[in-house]
Amino acid sequence: MKKAIMGKKVGMTQIFDANGKIVPVTVIEAGPCVVLQKKTTEKDGYEAIQVGFGEVKEKLVTKPIKGHFNKAGVSFKKYVREFRLENASEYQVGQEIKADIFAEGEKIDVSGISKGKGFQGTIKRWNGHRGPMTHGSKFHRAVGSMGGSSDPSRTFKNKRMPGHMGNVKTTVLNLEVVKVMADKNVILIKGGVPGPNKGVVVIRNSVKAK
Repeated sequence: MKKAIMGKKVGMTQIFDANGKIVPVTVIEAGPCVVLQKKTTEKDGYEAIQVGFGEVKEKLVTKPIKGHFNKAGVSFKKYVREFRLENASEYQVGQEIKADIFAEGEKIDVSGISKGKGFQGTIKRWNGHRGPMTHGSKFHRAVGSMGGSSDPSRTFKNKRMPGHMGNVKTTVLNLEVVKVMADKNVILIKGGVPGPNKGVVVIRNSVKAK
């Protein structure tokens, strides 16, 4: 059964497992999220739930958005996402989704906005090789060949070029839930997840669980 929750990346630390082995983990403040709206097949053509996460000051919310929250009878939320779930009809508007929907040892996928690196060259952005640094070489960190001059006399699409790096939606698959602290709305996930500290992430059950 599909399930999902929004959270905020707190940072990384390490814990000891039952065998005394160190496990690097990412700390996620997962929820509580509240259901704002239900999408139905009859009205919207598909089934989904709209959830909100994180408090926001009233003065930062526009009048139409206030009406949306007031209709649901919930406080104003900073982040709103929509989840297509098989059991969306079982949720009720105003219902809270907490960290305990996931269990220890469960496989999950985590999506977030990766850290922005600004404008970068091909070596950093695409892991390219540099040229010789000695013997009179004038080619060090340049792009290299863009394509044949006579044929095809153009640069192919998707050529790896310098440009803006990072700050895009990224998903890491098949991560493992190490520990769930439901009373604190905290989930510990083995390994790293996309984005900076305080960045918003979405946790879903894995689509390619091994």
